[in-house]
Amino acid sequence: MTPSIDIGHIARPRLDLGPLDGPVLLFGGPYSNLQATEALRAEAERLGIPPSHVICTGDVVAYCGDPDATIDAIRDWGCAVAMGNCEEALGEGGEDCRCGFEKGSQCDLLSVRWFAHASARVSADQKAWMAALPHPVTFELAGARVAVVHGHSRDISEWVFASTPEAKKRVALDDLDADIVVAGHSGLPFTQVLADGRMWHNPGVIGVPANDGTPRVWYSIMEPGANGVTVRHLALDYDFEGARARMIAEDLPDAYRKTLADGLWPNLDVLPTAESEATGQAIGETAVTWSNPLHAMERRVQ
Repeated sequence: MTPSIDIGHIARPRLDLGPLDGPVLLFGGPYSNLQATEALRAEAERLGIPPSHVICTGDVVAYCGDPDATIDAIRDWGCAVAMGNCEEALGEGGEDCRCGFEKGSQCDLLSVRWFAHASARVSADQKAWMAALPHPVTFELAGARVAVVHGHSRDISEWVFASTPEAKKRVALDDLDADIVVAGHSGLPFTQVLADGRMWHNPGVIGVPANDGTPRVWYSIMEPGANGVTVRHLALDYDFEGARARMIAEDLPDAYRKTLADGLWPNLDVLPTAESEATGQAIGETAVTWSNPLHAMERRVQ
């Protein structure tokens, strides 16, 4: 790890994975959902993607019933993890999740219960692991400089959605000196090639559905190509009833337990109008290709 930019006025280490030579599996927010975590690891193994090519955008712990076991599963997997606001909060012994929920909102009030549960269940060793996580994680793929953050370069818990103005995304791309930013936190998968040719990608999260009315969760695979990279958004089916049973056993809020089955978020306070209006609309698997402008320049020169 090497020194990095300040995140939220705190200097965080950068983890540079260097050039990667094959498909990279990206995912966010395990959210204490052990069943989804195990399902995604099994899928990575089925696809032949090694842990060295798997990266999580953070928030390993949150709403669901197995915070300590999910941390153990992620650590045993050996994938890279960028620090999320939940890791920051738990690692520093904070009193809340620092998710950026509006004070007094339903999400804010619900977070009190799951955060207290997680804080009580996570061990000192696990909290130390969280506190030492990097932000950002960087790598190169097919000539693209890629930086993985949780929310944004300027704020670990910044909400960035497809409808968020491009100017905010360009700030992070500039800060991180990246062609592509991979970010988590917002919980909704999307990929956007900006007007300046750079790309913002959110693989979605595996801990809860994407507010699309289905119990599926989301991850992505970034693959190298002749002139750039292709990102595929992929849905994951898993034992959500098992995850719901664990939430009942741990006496966690019914609202999020219901979400695991019906695919609808209990509150839309954090969503901009465009994303809120898409509630309940099933998301399809898609692919977006980013072309490296250096390759285009080489073709013009030839």
